[in-house]
Amino acid sequence: MGKAGMERWYQRDAGQWQALIGCQAGSGLSVADFCRRESISTASFYRWRRLLGGGLEQATPREPTSDFVDLGLLNQGSEEDGASAPAGRLELTLELGGGVVLHLVRG
Repeated sequence: MGKAGMERWYQRDAGQWQALIGCQAGSGLSVADFCRRESISTASFYRWRRLLGGGLEQATPREPTSDFVDLGLLNQGSEEDGASAPAGRLELTLELGGGVVLHLVRG
């Protein structure tokens, strides 16, 4: 393989990918158009964006949420009627990312 073929493949480090991701975000171009302009693979771009935390979750801000959920309140009835709700079945599923799912069942 000649030298011209070797120039085509260039391995970037995380800092270089972070810079590219930032450039794309400010370019106004779609990912496909940006990658075509920069001669990079869209699959590599999406992979690095996910790895570096620059995915869609940063592009669309979410409402702030509490990190604490008091599950003890689920078993309490209304204080006004003096009744207590029966302790029924409770299922909680947490998607932790990377394909990891935590499923808790009580009752």
